[in-house]
Amino acid sequence: MAASETYQPPPDGEGTMNALRFHGQHDLRYEKIPIPQVKAGQVKIKPAWVGICGTDYKPGDRVVIQPIIYDGTCGACEEGLQNCCFQNGFVGLSGWGGGLADHIVVPTSTLYHLPNDVPLEIGALVEPLAVGWHAVKISPFKAGDSALILGGGPIGISTILALKTKGCTNIIVSEVSKKRQEFAKRFGAHHIIDPTKEDIVSRTRSLTDGKGAHVTYDCAGVQAALDKAVHATRARGCIVNIAIWEKPCTINTNDFNFKERSYLGVATYAVGDFQEVLDALSEGSMQPAGMITQRIKLTEVEEKGFKSLIHDKDNQVKILVEVGGGK
Repeated sequence: MAASETYQPPPDGEGTMNALRFHGQHDLRYEKIPIPQVKAGQVKIKPAWVGICGTDYKPGDRVVIQPIIYDGTCGACEEGLQNCCFQNGFVGLSGWGGGLADHIVVPTSTLYHLPNDVPLEIGALVEPLAVGWHAVKISPFKAGDSALILGGGPIGISTILALKTKGCTNIIVSEVSKKRQEFAKRFGAHHIIDPTKEDIVSRTRSLTDGKGAHVTYDCAGVQAALDKAVHATRARGCIVNIAIWEKPCTINTNDFNFKERSYLGVATYAVGDFQEVLDALSEGSMQPAGMITQRIKLTEVEEKGFKSLIHDKDNQVKILVEVGGGK
């Protein structure tokens, strides 16, 4: 069926599907809902793997979804910055349903072909990988520079993997959790700092000829870590904020003025980032399979998924939900 045709649910009560949906805080329900209809410019997708947190598409194509929703008409979109759209949102959060269902209908513009040599479950990692990729791509990092990463969670690891593909040979990660320190090391961090036992500033400088990191990537969003990281960044270095902060942070502008440092915010990923990540996965320069720490069923999301992220966060990087197929 062409994507431009309208999908009509089967008759006789067969037009429903399984879905897991939020109805409010701590209210997660596994239920039957109507199968979404396909309108012009849209395509119906049957998810295979979904992580918690194109041109012409025919039935059977293996795809990944770039979930940014944008209006295409605002000033940011006119300049090709859809990720900075004045009205931006995300599939599953701002509309269009979500991936934790038998089917989801999305605009065809959100789809990217998954190379045949990349497994579907790895395709579910493209979205977080693209966040780290985009941050490194638009930062002033260049091959040979040193990098400091605050936080060894999924985005911190994605940033490590992106830096490795860009030729970074001095990746320093500051992380409190022992387990996440191990994950960071496994994925390519050259040095680990435990900020509860070591001073980030002096340790980073000792690993960078006394000068500090060229670029610092904040994947933690913690005030105390940022305060230290500013001074762990060299003169004319750059602090890149990837983290979404729960509340406003403060910075001392003099720390930036007197050392001519810069502070750069990044927003998810831009057009082209998904394809570049897919190319890196296909050619083998990025190998993120170890990020998958748990695989669960759709009916297990609340008990084994979200509760694991709450009560066993340090031992998890990416939990994948098998919705259908899964191969």
